[in-house]
Amino acid sequence: MSTIAFIGLGRMGNPMAQNLLASGFNVQIFDVDVEAAKQLMPFGAVVASSLEEVVDGASTVITMLPAGSHVRSVYLGDLHGGVGVMNLVAPNTLLIDCSTIDPDSARLVANEAANKRLLFVDAPVSGGVAGAKAATLTFIVGGSDEAFSKANAILQYMGKNVFHAGKAGDGQMAKICNNLMLGILMSGTCEALNLGIDHGLDPKVLSNIMLQSSGRNWALELYNPCPGVMDSAPASHDYQPGFMSKLMLKDLGLGLDAALQTHSSVPMGALARNLYAFHNSSGHGELDFSSLFEFYKNNK
Repeated sequence: MSTIAFIGLGRMGNPMAQNLLASGFNVQIFDVDVEAAKQLMPFGAVVASSLEEVVDGASTVITMLPAGSHVRSVYLGDLHGGVGVMNLVAPNTLLIDCSTIDPDSARLVANEAANKRLLFVDAPVSGGVAGAKAATLTFIVGGSDEAFSKANAILQYMGKNVFHAGKAGDGQMAKICNNLMLGILMSGTCEALNLGIDHGLDPKVLSNIMLQSSGRNWALELYNPCPGVMDSAPASHDYQPGFMSKLMLKDLGLGLDAALQTHSSVPMGALARNLYAFHNSSGHGELDFSSLFEFYKNNK
């Protein structure tokens, strides 16, 4: 199997890299948190101490990073003397960024990659930590047909759905639209459940009613935000993420930024963003994003 360099071994990157290792790939890893990288050594990963070392001999580079600034720095270099990955790899190397970032950063990196005869795709994911562990992620890919075809051959080992959204940056834009809707949907689900509970309804009964009615949605089916209703949901495990509230806030912010560029109307997205901003400022940023239910419960 080919050699893959994997950069960024956080809550998502760690299980994604594990799945590549389990599939027989040679995986070289790097993270600024050395201890996070070392966790993968028992699975056969080779821990590198620098970007130069991690990409040495790799035909594919995968990144899973917090924000656009990190992606630009890793691929393009920075003002502090850091050498970007694009200056370290051979022509035709495949670069796959799985971070969720602003589309402009993805397009900037893609344009520079094309100038250096490299193949780049933005491939943000949906499915959370559970999906990363189970290799059932959905990848939303932006890039050329050639780059998508080559990326798809690798992404299938980490997920069950791989969509080609369009050109460079379109993967990020589609992911932003999805998470804008998810933030709105979760807010509405929390609001409706809390209203019913305040009027004496049993949340399990109410959830079942809505599941068989026009209010049916993903949160009610798979991610109920009310503790005790769904055993597998983070709400029944003290809201351990999952998908952290601070990341939902970040993604809603990306949605509002994108809307400003095109003068698109996103009033519900703006309200959801404000709700999550307040929720995060109250100290709940590290909890699962479904913990917004507690905001409704505690604010009468």
